[in-house]
Amino acid sequence: MTEVCKVYEEHADKILEAKKKIPEEELLLDVADFFDALGNPTRLKILLALMEAGELCTCDLSAITGLSVSAISHQLRILKDRKIVSYRKDGKNVFYRLDDEHIGEILNVALEHMRE
Repeated sequence: MTEVCKVYEEHADKILEAKKKIPEEELLLDVADFFDALGNPTRLKILLALMEAGELCTCDLSAITGLSVSAISHQLRILKDRKIVSYRKDGKNVFYRLDDEHIGEILNVALEHMRE
């Protein structure tokens, strides 16, 4: 059972301060999309592999996850669209990496939190 207040009483100063600090709707939607992308075990496995290796091609990620290159490409497209991974082409190969160091920090904090 969720605990709730026994008496309804608003704290106007705290409400006003909280409302001022909540970002605009567009940014909230972007953050929600970001966390939605992390909510898939396959995408998490891809991200953790990239965090460890630094950079991997789609064939490497296919071997790590046990999924087809096509399935990996689909997941990478979602991660790329949400600015979680970036890529570079090297001849006929495409190498993916985390878009920036913040992604790895977020993953490490989440892992640490769940291990507690």
